Amino acid sequence: MGAVAGFVKRDGRRLATLLRLAKVQWRQAGDASAYTPTAMDTLTHALSGALLARATEPRSPTPGQLPRRLRQWVGFWAAAFPDSDFVLRFIDPLMYLTTHRGITHSILLLPVWALGLAYAFMLITRRRYDWRAFLAVCALGIAIHILGDVITAFGTMVFAPVSDARVALPFTFIIDPYFTGILAAGLLASALSRRGRRAAVAGLSVLVAYVGSQAMLHERAVRAAEAYATARGVDGTAHALPQPFSPFNWMLVIEQERTYHLAYVNLLRREPAARAPDAGWFTRVYSSYAPVNRAEWLQVPRFGTSPMEAALAERVWHLDLLDRYRHFARFPALYRIDRGDGRTCVWFNDLRFALVGRTMPFRYGACEEAGTWRLRRLVGDGPGTFDPRAGLFREYRAAEVRG
Repeated sequence: MGAVAGFVKRDGRRLATLLRLAKVQWRQAGDASAYTPTAMDTLTHALSGALLARATEPRSPTPGQLPRRLRQWVGFWAAAFPDSDFVLRFIDPLMYLTTHRGITHSILLLPVWALGLAYAFMLITRRRYDWRAFLAVCALGIAIHILGDVITAFGTMVFAPVSDARVALPFTFIIDPYFTGILAAGLLASALSRRGRRAAVAGLSVLVAYVGSQAMLHERAVRAAEAYATARGVDGTAHALPQPFSPFNWMLVIEQERTYHLAYVNLLRREPAARAPDAGWFTRVYSSYAPVNRAEWLQVPRFGTSPMEAALAERVWHLDLLDRYRHFARFPALYRIDRGDGRTCVWFNDLRFALVGRTMPFRYGACEEAGTWRLRRLVGDGPGTFDPRAGLFREYRAAEVRG
């Protein structure tokens, strides 16, 4: 019991601090300027590495093997390691978008990263343990991180650098409090229980069952999109993307060559949720997911509505300078066209991130200045909030343009 008390007192305090940080990040998701798509996601990965390390701990550790507490912290940091590529955001945001979840998330390079981390931990612990003692824990931490990213919609280059193809099984939203809660509960149970290893295994089993249920809900959401397409005679490919707050919330997408059909649905809801005109952000988001049979489908043209607008947008979209963004965007669409001050700017966004009530992130485009087109990123005070009930992109104040 003394060891358990020590864990709760020391490690439990650190875990509580991390969870409070996650809570802050989750609250900031409603604030466009503060939203960071990978903040809590990285914490969730780290918790999964710690729980897996506990679940795979030898029943009877031998001399030279890692003690339980150290093993869990190694699993924690090893599972966080693949997101170390976040430093690219400070160098080139577009480079970050196109290379994030790349070589650090590769199953081909996993042995290299695991070996490097094992040596690093050996040095950090002043060679009290051989690098071999760290190797398996590091490999498991990296592996569960990669698996956790694959089940989100962002896409993961699991075969980098041989291939830059992104693998995505869009079952889980990138910030899922239920997913994180299961991990935290498993860690707490393993710390308090005399059969801690079994508790950790049970926690992972519950997590697998939860993701399995999300996979079934994803299939159900895709079928709902296909039913709409069949009923309306829409010829396109059906997709379903997970949404926040509930595993029953989904964004349905029918992808056509030049148009998208979008709807936000809750697979469990039978009646639309009530929403007051002055409702807060959370209520607006929560109420925007309608029952499948009451869904409001929006049509979003890929390159705009007017022929002249579409011709310009399509020409700009295929410029070489937008090659990296074209490779990144899964559901690209024209955001808007700005004219003034002697220049024309054509902005695009990726509808994967058209989350209800939140500023659209990752908006890039090109601006023609003195006859030359230059790559630009739309940031600052010019967000457009996607609201399915309004059926349009609302613009606020003036746009800030950075090159």
